[in-house]
Amino acid sequence: MLALMLAAAIAGAPPGSPRDDPTVRVRVDSTRHEVIVVAGWWDLPNMPPMTGAMHDHGASHDTPVQQFTWPVDGWFRGFKLEVRDRHGRVLPRRIMHHLIAVNYDRRQLLYPAAERLFGAGTETADATIPATIGVPLPRGTNLGFYVAWHNDTGEDLEGVELTMRLEYSPANLNPRPLDVMPLYMDVNLTVGGSNSFDVPPGRSEKGYEFTLPIGGRLIGYSGHLHDYGVSVRLEDVETGKVVARVTATRDRQGKVSKVSRSLPGLRGAGVRLKANHRYRVVGTYDNPTGETLVNGAMAHIAALFAPDNVKDWPAVDLADPTFQTDLASLELRGAGGDGMDGHDHGAHDHADHQH
Repeated sequence: MLALMLAAAIAGAPPGSPRDDPTVRVRVDSTRHEVIVVAGWWDLPNMPPMTGAMHDHGASHDTPVQQFTWPVDGWFRGFKLEVRDRHGRVLPRRIMHHLIAVNYDRRQLLYPAAERLFGAGTETADATIPATIGVPLPRGTNLGFYVAWHNDTGEDLEGVELTMRLEYSPANLNPRPLDVMPLYMDVNLTVGGSNSFDVPPGRSEKGYEFTLPIGGRLIGYSGHLHDYGVSVRLEDVETGKVVARVTATRDRQGKVSKVSRSLPGLRGAGVRLKANHRYRVVGTYDNPTGETLVNGAMAHIAALFAPDNVKDWPAVDLADPTFQTDLASLELRGAGGDGMDGHDHGAHDHADHQH
C-alpha cells in the first residue's frame, strides 16, 4: 500500500467546483519518493494562437506565485506535470506556456536573485535525473511556483488544475548523491525586469559576458528558445572555444518544437568551468519574416552544475537591493508586473535531462 502522508495543505475547492482563488495542496508519497503538489482552480478564456511577437507577457494569462513548504529532506531530481479541467479531462500541455519553480532560500550563482529551481515550457517534456545526482533540498525550504497560461484550444476552460509530481531522493540514500545546483545563463537578463529582446530580420546574435565566481563541472544542460531560434552556446571568452551548445528543432517556417539536451557529466567527467574565468552565453536567431520581432525572443542555457565546493555557493543576502527587487517582482506577478525576466524561465530545464 502506498505510504501517503499529508505534509501540508491549504483547503481547496471540491472536485468539479472552480473557485476564484487558486489553492495549493501538498502530500508526500514516500513509496514512490514523490512530493505531489496540486494547484487550482483557474478559469482560462480562449486566446488566439501565439506568434513570435506575442511571446511577451501580454499574450498570456499569468498567475501569482503560489507558495508552499518542501516537506522532506533529500535531493530534488525531477518533475512530471499534468493539466486537467474541472471534469477531470486531461488538457494539452501546450496551454501551459511556462511554469517556473522558485527557491526563496537559495540564490542563483550569477545573479543576486532567488534560485529558479526548475522550469518547464511548451517545448519541455517531463524530466528526471539519475539518483546518483540531485539538487539538495532540506525539509522546510520555502518554495513557490507560477504559471503563464495560453489557452489556444478554441474553447474557454473552467476549473483548470495543475498537478506536479516532484521526484526526490531520500536523505538516507547510500551512496550519497552528488550535489548539483541549477546554473542559469541568460543572454539578456535584468533582475526584476525582462529578458526578452527584439529580433531583426535575418540572422542575428545576442550575447552576455560574465565571470564565473566558483569552479565546477557542467553535469547536464539544456535551454530555451522562441520561434526562429537556432541555438544558444556557452563559450570561453579567453580562448574562443565553445564549451556547450543547445540547438533547436525547427520546422520549415522556423517554429521551434524542442531544444537539445546534453549529459556530459553522466557519461563522462562533465564540462569543466573555471573559477574567476570569463565566459559568454550567445543566442542565435534566424528571422525569415522580413520584420523585426519586438520582444519576440529569449535565449538561455540552464544547467546542472556540480560545484568544486558546494560551501562556496553565495548565500542569500536579504539586504541586497537587487535581491529585494527580485522578491518584489515575484510579488507583482499576476497583478500587472513581471517576474524576474518577463517570461522568467529562470532555471528552465535544469532537470530537463532524461535517464
